[in-house]
Amino acid sequence: MIDMEGLRLFPGFLDISAQRSLVEQLRLCVVDAPLYQPVMPGTGKPLSVRMTNLGELGWISDRKGYRYQAHHPATGKPWPAIPPVLLDIWRNMADYPRPPQACLVNYYDSSARMGLHQDRDEEDFAAPVVSVSLGDTAVFRIGGPTRKSPSRSLKLASGDVLVMGGPARMYYHGIDRILVGSSTLLKDGGRINLTLRRVTKP
Repeated sequence: MIDMEGLRLFPGFLDISAQRSLVEQLRLCVVDAPLYQPVMPGTGKPLSVRMTNLGELGWISDRKGYRYQAHHPATGKPWPAIPPVLLDIWRNMADYPRPPQACLVNYYDSSARMGLHQDRDEEDFAAPVVSVSLGDTAVFRIGGPTRKSPSRSLKLASGDVLVMGGPARMYYHGIDRILVGSSTLLKDGGRINLTLRRVTKP
């Protein structure tokens, strides 16, 4: 386990059986809440990931800005429930008294990236961000509280759980690249990242 100023990495937390089961649950969720292509606020430039959400709230990026809302932007339907296995991970890892309200689902194909950013659209920064990786390994970059802070890279493999709490909750972070073919979990390749978040204050 890596523990660095509130950044905790648990390699292989989910075994292959649990990973496969979770992927099947996600496939059912995506029937009700299809993956869609988000765009940047203002410019409308598409992000390289496709996404959807689970839980009572979902994170949205569109021309109007970044925000949370209770329904899918294309279907208008409420988001599917967060699977119990993810709620168990939150209870075991988060050290926070309330359950997550949102689970952002990002799908990275072989060319997808995510620039350095902070997760700051939530009201309560006391709650950590808990991330679960499925599929191909990602090269994850973690910096510090400013864009100019020194950074380092970590590899996030299928089944790994990453917790960003304490000072690390507000560290800049991103995905440099996907290591294509590093996992056979997803039949079409790529990586799924599940990010559990608490949005409102208790």
